[in-house]
Amino acid sequence: MSIDNQIQVVLIDDDPHLRQALCQTLDLAGLKVLTLGEATGLTARLSRDWPGVVVSDIRMPGMDGLELLAELHGQDPDLPVLLITGHGDVPLAVQAMRAGAYDFLEKPFASDSLLDSVRRALALRRLVLDNRSLRLALSDRQQLSTRLVGHSPQMLRLREQIGALAATKADVLILGETGAGKEVVARALHDLSNRRSGPFVAINAGALAESVVESELFGHEPGAFTGAQKRRIGKFEFANGGTLFLDEIESMSLDVQVKLLRLLQERVVERLGGNQLIPLDIRIIAATKEDLRQAADQGRFRADLYYRLNVAPLRIPPLRERGEDALMLFQHFADEASSRHGLTLHELQPGQRALLLRHSWPGNVRELQNAAERFALGLELALDSTPDNPASIVLTSTPGGLSEQVEQFEKSLIAAELTRPHSSMRSLAEALGVPRKTLHDKLRKHGLNFANQSADDE
Repeated sequence: MSIDNQIQVVLIDDDPHLRQALCQTLDLAGLKVLTLGEATGLTARLSRDWPGVVVSDIRMPGMDGLELLAELHGQDPDLPVLLITGHGDVPLAVQAMRAGAYDFLEKPFASDSLLDSVRRALALRRLVLDNRSLRLALSDRQQLSTRLVGHSPQMLRLREQIGALAATKADVLILGETGAGKEVVARALHDLSNRRSGPFVAINAGALAESVVESELFGHEPGAFTGAQKRRIGKFEFANGGTLFLDEIESMSLDVQVKLLRLLQERVVERLGGNQLIPLDIRIIAATKEDLRQAADQGRFRADLYYRLNVAPLRIPPLRERGEDALMLFQHFADEASSRHGLTLHELQPGQRALLLRHSWPGNVRELQNAAERFALGLELALDSTPDNPASIVLTSTPGGLSEQVEQFEKSLIAAELTRPHSSMRSLAEALGVPRKTLHDKLRKHGLNFANQSADDE
């Protein structure tokens, strides 16, 4: 059994009378003490972030104080260890100090000496753990900014929410459109949590056939159904001690939703064809691209499961709401691709940048990543036009001569203006600062169309 973080001092001495006297001294000073008669097995019971100190005699049967010091510092070199020595052990204690012991006390010693040394060691331990926590938080923020690229207010807020939720035990519901990066967020929540050493199991509920979904998630016993010849461990059980990411949860049948609700409430799983309830230490991260509240109102999703999942929702903003994050992400993915393929990446031209910013990115980050990959490979890429983005975008990473770049820039400016509402060709020409006849010619030259042409333009 691990030692509780409320314990401030672990006191080890094989002399029960001395152990009791020292425990009483520490207890009267308001310190929470755990006393042990031997050192064997202590290291396995202490977590690396245990906030206390160890006080140990040097000469003990079994593992002695020096062996304990070496073992504890093998796990955490910053853990303060105070050694108690007899008169003849002073040279040994000096050796221990050189090996990293925090302090040593020569018997007999005054109670105040023990308390003073323990309090100083505890203060040092708090400082070490605070600094460690700050470094970890900084590392987590840097890791998040690398995984979830962007400086928009929406992304800054999302990273803050992930950082706050990661350390908790709360189940999370991720809301986001197709390609927005729901699994990236789920993995970040896992990797920044205390479960990072446990398994991360990702499963797409929408990709599972109805006939196998229960067996895949909950497992089965031999003979549970035709063809079930041996026991199968389900995904929930396999993820025990870690995190299970359940994507497209809206596609689960109502029957499976009932079982999931029970699992969330009771933290147990029962294999198909079995009678044993298996306890689970698991975090569920669900994700959906649909409005589950609306689905519940329509009877396609259980309302009680929706409310159970919606305790800690995380919304991933679509790329079209993130402003210049699109450029930052495009550059990030293009750099990665060019490095992976050993290619030299050319800079985006101003017109290309403008059009990337105005594209609505219906496929979100996934679409942008594919576009950046093709750009890095030097392939011409036409991003499909959409109702919100009537002009297609042509990108190539190989720039032409000056005249070609000027032509491309001119086309991009006109195409960008076409994405804005204009009631007539006259309005469009005035916005661009050119005569209507010139605008007609340029639209024809660049293969662009103005859909809202009115009678006054004839």
